Amino acid sequence: MLRPMIWIQGRITLAPRPRGFHLITRDILDGIEGLGRIRVGLLHLLIQHTSASLTLNENASPDVRRDFESWFNDAVPEQAGFWSHTLEGSDDMPAHIKASLLGPSLTLPLASGRPALGTWQGIYLCEHREHGGPRSIVATAWGEG
Repeated sequence: MLRPMIWIQGRITLAPRPRGFHLITRDILDGIEGLGRIRVGLLHLLIQHTSASLTLNENASPDVRRDFESWFNDAVPEQAGFWSHTLEGSDDMPAHIKASLLGPSLTLPLASGRPALGTWQGIYLCEHREHGGPRSIVATAWGEG
């Protein structure tokens, strides 16, 4: 028996957060109406900003989030003398580089209406600016109902 294909798309607006790595799995799950109708499928998340990114990593220890921030700040320093794009502040160009390294999107499998994440996996908002403001994510889910 063929099951109907379901397409869902919506925008999730995240409240402003300080620079750092923030677990947003619950925000994502709560922000996608109808996700539970998809038995098997895919969820694509796109952050619509060039100075923030998304990643999937450990959801238990806050040390992981702090270590991510420490590594990225060391690898892509704000006060490097070679930045020419500086009109929007010293954290702007490094934020663009960090966002490009991690990427603007995630594609996750769906099983029984939920992302099929591992036990210790969570979805992160990687905020690379001191005051990035609200962030928008377009969520597109599709699959069999």
